[in-house]
Amino acid sequence: MANSTDSDPIETAEWLEALSSVIEYEGSERAQFILEVLLAEANKLGVTLKGGALTTPFCNTIPVTDEPTYPGDLKIEYLLEAIHRWNAIVMVLRAKKTAGGVGGHLSSYASIASAYEVGFNHFFRGATSGTPGDLIYFQGHSSEGNYARAFLEGRLTEEHLINFRQEVYGPGVSSYPHPWLMPNFWQFATVSLGLGPLQGIYQARFIKYLENRKLIPLNDRKVWIFAGDGEMDEPESTAGLTMAVRENLDNLIYVVNCNLQRLDGPVRSHGKIIQELEGVFRGAGWHVIKVIWSHHWDPLFAKDKKGVLQKRLDAILDGGLQTSYVSGGKLRREFLCGEDTDLQELMKTLSDEELEMFSRGGHELEKIYAAYAKAVAHKDQPVAILLHTVKGYGLGKGGAEGRNIAHNQLDMTDEQLKAFCQRFNLPLTDEQIHNLEFYKPHEDSPEMQYLHERRKALNGYLPERLAISAPITTPKLETFDAILQGSGDRTMSTTMVLGRIFNVLLKDANVKDRLVPIFSDEVRTFGLEELFRKIGIYSHVGQLYVPEDKEQLLYYRESEDGQLLEEGITEAGCMASWIAAATSYSSHQIPMIPFFVYYSMFGFQRVGDFIWAAGDMRARGFLIGATAGRTTLEGEGLQHQDGQSLLTAGTVPNCRSYDPAFGYEMAVIIQHGLHAMYEKEEDVFYYVMAMNEKYAHPAMPKNAEDGIVKGLYLFKEAKKAEVQLLGSGAILNEVIAAAELLEKDFSITANVWSATSFNELRREASMLERESRLHPTKKIPLSYLETCLNDQVGPVIAATDYVRAYAEQIRPWIKSSYTVLGTDGYGRSDTRARLREFFEVNRYYIVVAALYALAKEGAIPMTKVTSALKKYNMDPNKPNPMTA
Repeated sequence: MANSTDSDPIETAEWLEALSSVIEYEGSERAQFILEVLLAEANKLGVTLKGGALTTPFCNTIPVTDEPTYPGDLKIEYLLEAIHRWNAIVMVLRAKKTAGGVGGHLSSYASIASAYEVGFNHFFRGATSGTPGDLIYFQGHSSEGNYARAFLEGRLTEEHLINFRQEVYGPGVSSYPHPWLMPNFWQFATVSLGLGPLQGIYQARFIKYLENRKLIPLNDRKVWIFAGDGEMDEPESTAGLTMAVRENLDNLIYVVNCNLQRLDGPVRSHGKIIQELEGVFRGAGWHVIKVIWSHHWDPLFAKDKKGVLQKRLDAILDGGLQTSYVSGGKLRREFLCGEDTDLQELMKTLSDEELEMFSRGGHELEKIYAAYAKAVAHKDQPVAILLHTVKGYGLGKGGAEGRNIAHNQLDMTDEQLKAFCQRFNLPLTDEQIHNLEFYKPHEDSPEMQYLHERRKALNGYLPERLAISAPITTPKLETFDAILQGSGDRTMSTTMVLGRIFNVLLKDANVKDRLVPIFSDEVRTFGLEELFRKIGIYSHVGQLYVPEDKEQLLYYRESEDGQLLEEGITEAGCMASWIAAATSYSSHQIPMIPFFVYYSMFGFQRVGDFIWAAGDMRARGFLIGATAGRTTLEGEGLQHQDGQSLLTAGTVPNCRSYDPAFGYEMAVIIQHGLHAMYEKEEDVFYYVMAMNEKYAHPAMPKNAEDGIVKGLYLFKEAKKAEVQLLGSGAILNEVIAAAELLEKDFSITANVWSATSFNELRREASMLERESRLHPTKKIPLSYLETCLNDQVGPVIAATDYVRAYAEQIRPWIKSSYTVLGTDGYGRSDTRARLREFFEVNRYYIVVAALYALAKEGAIPMTKVTSALKKYNMDPNKPNPMTA
């Protein structure tokens, strides 16, 4: 209750009686309307509620009278749950015993097992041909339970379980949900906390997007998200809550496993996390269902006419609830009742042993079923279910159950294991317990038949990842001929080139409908606002207003079947949408082609965890790092200038990353990516840089395609070249200019190479180096990089708009001297020309680097270097950009 005292109990009773009468005779919807009107009027009159407006009493949302009859065999389902619990424990203990320190989790699955059991037996629908299944984002740290169930279902063998967390040799299973490692089992990578919830929310919206664009039929699929209450502190866990309401995502059910504990202790020791989360979800506009207490509490609440029990439970902090749970019946009675005679009277008929049986609703199948049934039937809102559970439930109250140490429990004694089996009525002998034997009933046993019958009724087993082959015929390179021919005298940026590429793709019958352009904002900044008119911005309600720029050709056009996703200023949300589209070939059996275009500085740096998860999930699509480079974004300064994302991109094994300078390079890379991902169906994704700097683009040199894709090609060949100049992206034009200065001012000729990807050059060279090392007597071909440069004359100079470590990667395979120029240090605001001078990557510094390398080799005197510094008015004592 909001107030601790009631100055007029009779008046209060009359109001409550009136409310009950409305509900009884006119229904809950009428009662809700009246309450909303009263609250609105109270607000007008200056009456506000003290913080409790978004929370309800700390009790079950669904009254006992509204609970449906349980449709399953409770005895069998509790036994199946117990078997899964046992096998999950055995899996972790055996791995620890035989393999050593591979780890595992006992307590997380122990707290969520009942929630999964109800879902698997009655709600989670599998996918069959022509019938898409539900999408389940399992709590990452509870994977042991998924493996235990799959073992009983016959989808995993005992050998798989024995090799839990041991995948290098033989059949094992991964620590957490990893589609890369278990591509036929796990659908979503969820263990990095917060990523699963945000992915799930945007996945639910992506289903609506596909439906509204008529790419898939309307369906009643549900997206289920399972997360821990401690996980809800991650910003990503709640970042999409309001979006889910704006989009009316009634296909979304968010289940929070509220065991009240983080890894070290209570989530909210001095508060109530369930009440807090209720306020968060309800405040965002979600329908919230709380499952707090088991059926044991129902008679007490019914007898409690004064509300003293509810008042006490509302007041107890989570730290106290935890202490109360582990204290035992007698101490629990003292904790609950204290000196309150009304509470003592209420509980006097209960023995201490009976009181100790009082549990939390998240471990009772009937209570969970009631919540799930209400959630599935709810319309026009996403639903959040808050399950009150115990961390380590069932592991022994004398052990870690409900205690701060629960997360770190990785062992159990024989006595604890025996107590576990007795508690859950498992028919195991002392010898089986001591030997840590997995338990699997005979296939013709009632429980095994029930297990398979329930999954058959729900269309099959989960989790299961279906990646059905569905190749798309993608455009040939000649389709992009207008781009390959260059821009003539016209100057343009590579983001503008990207717009031209979109135009080509939107005219191709095979790919136009599959294209999913995604922006966090600033479509106009990138010069791509033509997409507004061409394909429209997706809005599930269409455009309910007249945009102020309606008279403009490129006005802000929203449409129910719009193709472009403009998510607002949320790179994380955009990545979640991108992942949904990039994995659509497996989640929805329809491959989509997403392009997420964003400030490159806000890409790998800000949402690198999502990008790593995308790689794990075998995502296919394009990430476009726009306004790329540390010196291309004039005036924006330190936090906008990207000098490192390409280096980070190289750490993701299945990410193919490129830094094209010219339009034809970008066209070749994107065409190659389309072919690789959508015709050959390779599980890779592409990170392609784009700049907003405008310059003329030449036509593609003959036979350059292969080199562009591999990462290096000879852009301009000089007669009897004395030095090799490598450049990429924004700095390639400076390299070209440096070659001209070398010849004009110093009569030195240089080859100019366009290095579209140092990452790809390093990848191939290191793979061949390994092959040679492990097969010392076998003749291994040279890497492509070596075939390009090893026969060339003179030192090699590389300059990029990124940190030096990016181009340094290829040093081991270059026989000549190798000098790298890059943009190490913090960015700052200024013009492009001054920034390039400051970071020492402009044409003059490239010339000096080439002269110095030649002088060190004795090809020219050092005085030429000195004269170059003077000629170009370069200050050798200027601040070092690495430390300035």
